[in-house]
Amino acid sequence: MAERSFTAEVEKLKLGAGAEFRGEGILAVTKALLQSGVAYVGGYQGSPISHLMDVFSDANDLLASLDVHFEQSASEAAAAAMLAASVNYPLRGAVVWKSVVGTNVASDALSNVASGGVTGGALVIVGEDYGEGSSIMQERTHAFAMKSQMWLLDPRPSLPWIVDMVEKGFELSEASHTPVMLELRVRACHLYGRFTAKDNVRPAFTVRHAADAPVRDTERIVLPPANFLHEREKIEQRWPAAVDFVARNKLNERFGPDGGEIGIIVQGGLFNTLNRALELMDLSDSFGDAKLPVYVLNVAYPLIPDEVRAFCAAKRAVLIVEEGQPEFIEHELNTILRRADLNTRVVGKEILPRAGEYTAQVMRDGLAQFLRQWSGVETAPAPAPDTSDIAKEVPQRPAGFCTGCPERPLFTAMTLVQRELGQHHVSADIGCHLFSILPPFNIGNTTMGYGLGTAGASAFKRGDGKRPIAVMGDGGFWHNGLTSGIGNAVFNKDDNLTIVVDNFYSAATGGQDIPSSQAGNKHRSTRHAIETAVRGVGVGWVRSVDNTYDVRRMRDVLREALTTKTTGPKVVIAQSECMLNKQRRERPLFGKQVKAGKRMVRARFGVDEKTCTGDHACIRLSGCPSLTIKPNPDPLKRDPIAHVDNSCVGCGLCGEVSHADVLCPSFYKAEIVFNPSWRDRALDWLRRRTIGLLAHG
Repeated sequence: MAERSFTAEVEKLKLGAGAEFRGEGILAVTKALLQSGVAYVGGYQGSPISHLMDVFSDANDLLASLDVHFEQSASEAAAAAMLAASVNYPLRGAVVWKSVVGTNVASDALSNVASGGVTGGALVIVGEDYGEGSSIMQERTHAFAMKSQMWLLDPRPSLPWIVDMVEKGFELSEASHTPVMLELRVRACHLYGRFTAKDNVRPAFTVRHAADAPVRDTERIVLPPANFLHEREKIEQRWPAAVDFVARNKLNERFGPDGGEIGIIVQGGLFNTLNRALELMDLSDSFGDAKLPVYVLNVAYPLIPDEVRAFCAAKRAVLIVEEGQPEFIEHELNTILRRADLNTRVVGKEILPRAGEYTAQVMRDGLAQFLRQWSGVETAPAPAPDTSDIAKEVPQRPAGFCTGCPERPLFTAMTLVQRELGQHHVSADIGCHLFSILPPFNIGNTTMGYGLGTAGASAFKRGDGKRPIAVMGDGGFWHNGLTSGIGNAVFNKDDNLTIVVDNFYSAATGGQDIPSSQAGNKHRSTRHAIETAVRGVGVGWVRSVDNTYDVRRMRDVLREALTTKTTGPKVVIAQSECMLNKQRRERPLFGKQVKAGKRMVRARFGVDEKTCTGDHACIRLSGCPSLTIKPNPDPLKRDPIAHVDNSCVGCGLCGEVSHADVLCPSFYKAEIVFNPSWRDRALDWLRRRTIGLLAHG
């Protein structure tokens, strides 16, 4: 995987029975899959589950020794389609992606496998990216599980429990012949803990066995008349089997006392936060020894009616802690209790927020109100948030590109071109380049999904020569953009411009290799040129710029694409390696060479304090984190001057911007020489001597 090694993590996957496993929650899932006898794994990377994909990508030898097939899928739809292997064969398979966007992409395949059902255990692991740390639209997986009748596990954030739920998830899938979804929130994926490992299990039935003995069962294929029977099978057979399995295996948990007039029902993934809120109110401790009855839904769907009735029977009211909207669980709880003729009051969104992440503070406020209303208990008020003057004065800092990012000069060039030709509609896409919609560039009008930048611009057929611009990354290009975007533009003869940002990796998800990656990969096929693929679907006007840091050339190519009289879709491929991955690869090598005594040179850029006018146009056209300001040394000038700090990686963009826009000559380039030779020292002495003479002359 790119320039990073996960050797240490792979070694943890080899631990045997009785050994202690320490690590992150998502890494514990990788171990749990191998302990469960999984036969195949596929998926598409994205926060917060990228670590699973990355580790499996580096564990090829271990997986081969266990006859486990791993696929780094082209998209979430491609991953979900792999579950077809579990339809007719007793194969345990797992697929993984970021939800809800990944589930949206995979929905067609998921609906089919959920309809036909499975023979082997099928587990869908989704990173439930909801809340303050999310980078996507705020939706939940719960709705999809309900819609397609797939069981949804929401395990309490504890490594032993997460591992157990992975193993039980396969068993639940097999017992009910239904795919099972297991959701893990961002905090659960990055939770550190430990559990006692088991031996890895080689699948008794492998994909090779299945390929050698094909099975055909038309009743599992979603075609009339079988598809009409699938719905009845879901309700009359699979659902009761799932409810029975969950109840018998006690997948849901109880904490606190058995009795009491009030209680709390909580989604498993939210239990740790709830317990923290209770702890702050002196109603629990760090081990979950709650003073109130708590019913933990590690299985969020389906609910187990007998368990719900037993928990609520003697209670006046229960608080349901369910994050997000709509309140699916709250509705179902009311249905179960009314059908059982129980008058227990279900309290939820009337005191807890209808939207947004349930932090400990949010839960504490809701719990306090619930206790006042239903038990008459007054709790100590929560400490007021800090509203000091210092906090008020801290300016907001928008998200942006990394220092030295090769995408920054591209949007600098776009800014210069639009200043010359006027504003164009810019259809943005998912990836690092989406930061262009924020200051200082403010480029981008809409974004509709991964690889859909060009498709999002397809409605803008002006016919007057002012072309819409679409932007997509190389990851989005291979995910969906080639067919849904560029192929569609060719077919419909759209006269637009697509800019493909080719930084050689799926950079936004962690730097994974993709088909157009330049580095060799012994387990994957790389170095497939984007330009070849674009021309292959019929685009005639294509330009590749192999150095995005050349702002003038980038500007000129974009201007040509927007003004040429050639009709039809046009594609500009902007190529430069992701700086983060480049530094990750080059810095250790550079350090080793310096340590070994070899002469090494590193470029740095700076600003001449006496020349800088304090205009700051360079900052407005760059936005580089290493380009900042400092007080003007001239007492007669009030404006601060530009300054390059020590985080500079020497990409040269600041100087290029100044030259491309004819701003000012204040930028200079310097070379830092490590382990200088006698020639370097002599030249340095001569320069200092000459400068000294000129200064005193």
